[in-house]
Amino acid sequence: MITGKTRLIVHLGYPTESFKAPMIYNPWFEMKGIDVVVVPVGVEAPNYPEVLKALFRTTNVHGALVTMPHKVTTTQLVDEMTTTAKIAGACNAILRRPDGSLLGDMFDGAGFVRGVERKGRRLAGARGLVIGCGGVGSAIAASLAAAGLSAIGLFDAATASSEALADRLRLHYPALQVTTGSNDPSGYDIVVNATPLGMKPGDPLPVDISRISSDTFVGEVVMKEEFTPLLRAAMEKGCTVQVGTDMLFEMIPAYLEFFGFGTSTPDELRGVAKLNY
Repeated sequence: MITGKTRLIVHLGYPTESFKAPMIYNPWFEMKGIDVVVVPVGVEAPNYPEVLKALFRTTNVHGALVTMPHKVTTTQLVDEMTTTAKIAGACNAILRRPDGSLLGDMFDGAGFVRGVERKGRRLAGARGLVIGCGGVGSAIAASLAAAGLSAIGLFDAATASSEALADRLRLHYPALQVTTGSNDPSGYDIVVNATPLGMKPGDPLPVDISRISSDTFVGEVVMKEEFTPLLRAAMEKGCTVQVGTDMLFEMIPAYLEFFGFGTSTPDELRGVAKLNY
């Protein structure tokens, strides 16, 4: 039941049809008796700065979850960012602090990496390829670097995005071998699709699947369906995969702590979630 006392966390992005977070957070809040709801709000890119400013002028918006295509833009709209968000060059969470200032953080990378490690895949010394260097791709690359990768390849259709991320990684991780300009997955231990490819029927695969080895770990960020065409193709080759919602379940405990609502575990969240695709 939403009342006049209910605090809102707005889930900002466009389009909203693939949003899964409300189906996880809201059952958990209800179970815990926490008077908070996550509300999807569809905002197209040109309107985002104005809408964000207006939302935080209201009195009952506690914070925001931010998803595509607004994560990079958000860095220019908050008052302060955590170190993780600075490295990623993107924010996917905003907290309104008691003084009204906005703090931005980024949890995509931590959620992705925790999911990979929970599946028993060792990241220290591994080679990774991240396709898509926007908000989520930058965050995943930053967290993979922090986990000890020896080398990382970056690819984005917008060359400037991959080059800028490469520069940030080299600044903070000088021992990391960073290359850009190729989406060839051959020779990599982990391959990540951090692009929207897979959200629409008929989308091309982000990589040439014939070039992926059967012992490569393939991760996905798209949540339109549980097993995207990329993941199905990878599984046919014998690869271990990670679905997009795994990253979400792994990062939500960190989000809850950021917003001041305690914490949880992926298993507890899965137990109460009401996901549908």
